[in-house]
Amino acid sequence: MTTATIQSVSGPVVKAERHGPLSVGEAVSVGPMRLLGEVVRVSAGHCTIQVYEETTGLRFGDAIEGSGLPLSVKLGPGLLGNIFDGLLRPLRDGGDAVHYRVKPLVEPGATVTAGQRIAEIEGLAKAQFALAPQNLSDAELIWIETGEVTESDPIARVKTDDGQEREIGLVQHWPVREPRPVRRRLAPNKMMVTGQRILDSLFPVARGGRAAIPGGFGTGKTVLQETLAKWCDADVIVYVGCGERGNEMAEVLHEFPELEDPRTGRPLMQRTVVIANTSNMPVAAREASIYTGVTVGEYFRDMGFNVTLMADSTSRWAEALREVSGRLGELPSESGYPAYLSSRLSEFYERAARVETLSGQKASLTLIGAVSPPAGDFSEPVTSHTKRYVRCFWGLDRGRAQARFYPAIHPLQSYSEDAANLAAWWTKRGNPNWRAWRERLLVLLEEQANLERMARIVGKDALPPGQQVKLLCADLVGNAFLRQSAFSEVDRYCSPERQMAMLGAIIQFFDMAEEAVAQGVSPDDIASAEFYRRMSRMSEEIGEGELEKFQDLLGQMEREMAALERSGADAV
Repeated sequence: MTTATIQSVSGPVVKAERHGPLSVGEAVSVGPMRLLGEVVRVSAGHCTIQVYEETTGLRFGDAIEGSGLPLSVKLGPGLLGNIFDGLLRPLRDGGDAVHYRVKPLVEPGATVTAGQRIAEIEGLAKAQFALAPQNLSDAELIWIETGEVTESDPIARVKTDDGQEREIGLVQHWPVREPRPVRRRLAPNKMMVTGQRILDSLFPVARGGRAAIPGGFGTGKTVLQETLAKWCDADVIVYVGCGERGNEMAEVLHEFPELEDPRTGRPLMQRTVVIANTSNMPVAAREASIYTGVTVGEYFRDMGFNVTLMADSTSRWAEALREVSGRLGELPSESGYPAYLSSRLSEFYERAARVETLSGQKASLTLIGAVSPPAGDFSEPVTSHTKRYVRCFWGLDRGRAQARFYPAIHPLQSYSEDAANLAAWWTKRGNPNWRAWRERLLVLLEEQANLERMARIVGKDALPPGQQVKLLCADLVGNAFLRQSAFSEVDRYCSPERQMAMLGAIIQFFDMAEEAVAQGVSPDDIASAEFYRRMSRMSEEIGEGELEKFQDLLGQMEREMAALERSGADAV
């Protein structure tokens, strides 16, 4: 049934004469090729639609049909391990219909509630579950499948209180702009372990947290996100390539299927969903891809999984908003972005949470968005608005990246508001001193910046020994703790236990070095000692499962430092 006819086409924006009822947010089919679109504006007798596919070939008078439903995506067991476009349509042929074996988790006669796990889907690389619809009232289960089914087959039938029967399948359709409901939100007091020392120890992110990775071109945003996807302790990874260059996205699509999951030894793609929407794809679909990705993340969260979503990058998404807004004739705001940029960013990031699902499972969705500010300017609109809604800000520095310092996160431009909630987590892991150690490192790095500015004026040798030893300690922190190569077989991942052993050794070195200098030992003598060389190399020389070697290192440090103090006393 035709509900509108095209009057004009401007890129992805179609203006039409309306012949029937249409609502804002409704999905429509546009033209003879039935291109997918969404109504964004309705007026008396007219409507405006943004089309999510290439509009070449559309003509004046072509028909538009409304669906009566909001823009939605299909959620089901075929998501993990596959690659989709911004509207969750597979980018490779799925072939014949896939059959799934289901194992019932409830018996006929039991009461089924909204969001409940009713069956386990067997035979997949990662266990998944069939969920009761989110809008289901309490109902009695009258039949459930015990064999093989396809996505289109029903697996259960329930009877509601009013006596009506309703079928439940493996697949759900959900509006991408509508958050999925949960029973309640939980406090963000569980850390998402990334295996990267500068993040876990200095700027940690909680499960269900929100983090941003801003950085100019070439500072390592994509590499860091890929590293986090491989090593963070999430059950499911959703990677959204939003508006990145085609060659960069092609590299991701080539590398991800070859990455090995360090926890299982199987391909990382088996617990990953990739949503690819490059800069040469339709711009409106780029705007929708962010919402598609977070909807997929919420779906797996509702199964009871800890999910991490990587969005690369929200700047390209904001550019899509700007282009569509311009074609809609809306009044531009700062740098040409629409005035609602801030509210759209908040809608995205606020969907991150650690929750108790409708089925009673504790799960989380953590959002990590890369930002690509022009020339690394963190004051531009997308970065400044993003800072209002994230709790972790991991600023990448071009100078550190050019110096081959990885990760190139600048410790004085970054922060974590989640850190205050995670001290108890570190205490349970056996380190009640984490907060004090973290603060001491950050203060030392701030002092290093001030002392280096002074040293450039008067020379390092002109500084008092007490200040020289602080620079020596800060150099050790940078080289032995903050630097971590993603290509190192030993150091590409660092467990919390190993991080604390390294940090404890560094803190002990601080105390002993300052005491030795006060006793007359030269900072240069400390820097030339054998134990200092070993300290500088401990991230490479002491791997996982070798924590006892830190005690040997500390013993050597105590002996050599005592010898330096004796020699200093003899010289006096």
